[in-house]
Amino acid sequence: MHVLITGGAGFIGSRLARKLSEGGAQVTVLDNLSEQIHGVGAAFPEGLEAVARCIHGDVRDRAVMQQAIDGQEVIVHLAAETGTGQSMYQVSHYSDVNLQGTSVLLDLLVNERPATLRKLVVASSRAIYGEGQYHCAEHGSVYPAARTEADMGAGRFDPVCPVCGGAVTVEPTAEATPYGPSSFYGLTKQVQEQMVLMFASALGIDGFAMRYQNVYGPGQSLSNPYTGILAVFSNLVRQGKGLNIFEDGEESRDFVFVDDVVDATAAVCQPDVHGVTALNVGAGQRTTVMEVARAVIDHYGADVPVEVTGAYRVGDIRHNMADIARIQALTGFTPKWAFRDGLKAFLDWASTHEAADSGFDKSLQELSDRQLLRTGKNV
Repeated sequence: MHVLITGGAGFIGSRLARKLSEGGAQVTVLDNLSEQIHGVGAAFPEGLEAVARCIHGDVRDRAVMQQAIDGQEVIVHLAAETGTGQSMYQVSHYSDVNLQGTSVLLDLLVNERPATLRKLVVASSRAIYGEGQYHCAEHGSVYPAARTEADMGAGRFDPVCPVCGGAVTVEPTAEATPYGPSSFYGLTKQVQEQMVLMFASALGIDGFAMRYQNVYGPGQSLSNPYTGILAVFSNLVRQGKGLNIFEDGEESRDFVFVDDVVDATAAVCQPDVHGVTALNVGAGQRTTVMEVARAVIDHYGADVPVEVTGAYRVGDIRHNMADIARIQALTGFTPKWAFRDGLKAFLDWASTHEAADSGFDKSLQELSDRQLLRTGKNV
């Protein structure tokens, strides 16, 4: 099996390259080694060139992409910018990388299609759902709109039923949930997955949009302020700094360990898995931000303050928990990592790296300067 992985030097891509290579695949990796993700003067991760042909290039470069797709049977398109908050002010850049980069790939596949190509896989995101799926006692499953500034500013953080305005409780969000992204990143992921599934169908090949939840684990960037709260909290606690928690700390996420994400992605690459569809990839469990903060502090035995600020970011969602029945039925995928075990593995790994300034405070200031981080009711 000949496989191209765009963004293949990244957190997920490099692991996927190794797993597929171990299974006998001939892997090509394309990556621009972005400074924000990989650091200044970065090279391909150690050992990657032993298992894959590595191309240093950009998905927006047509000539480079033309070289990379030649002879491939499966293309896994992971290359993208991923910061939810950052996407709200670097609009043109996110559009260029996520949408134009995908357009270049699809244009090549349509006009210079490799005769060998049989499958196209794209990294999508749970961000395409917005708030996702909830339950109203009166109206059953409902899909709340983005929370209002008035409610958030007053400390009312939970979504409400879009029909009656009443209280709702979280349900696992299934793939049939309507699109409703609340950030520009989420919107680019929506369009990106629609593009890929549309052209996979038009080309008569398999196509899968992998709706990753909150991916974490050893190897994720500790220097990228948009990489996620686990890395941010780990850096701050190891430096003896306190944690400022947005909203009321009860917002929750479906944290899925990177090895489970790699297993799920490798599963759809196999020749006997067919279809053109979107698939949730998560743990099917949710953990609150406050639980994460306490777990990180306890792991390091630290004595640092935790302040629940009531501040909120425009574009953030309240809760997240994936329904993973579809991918289980299609591939047999079942996540192996419980959050407590995955968190320990990540924090143990992070301890072997310097707790440097990731630029998190700077990223918050950039949001605040653009009125995308707002001060709410202190809770």
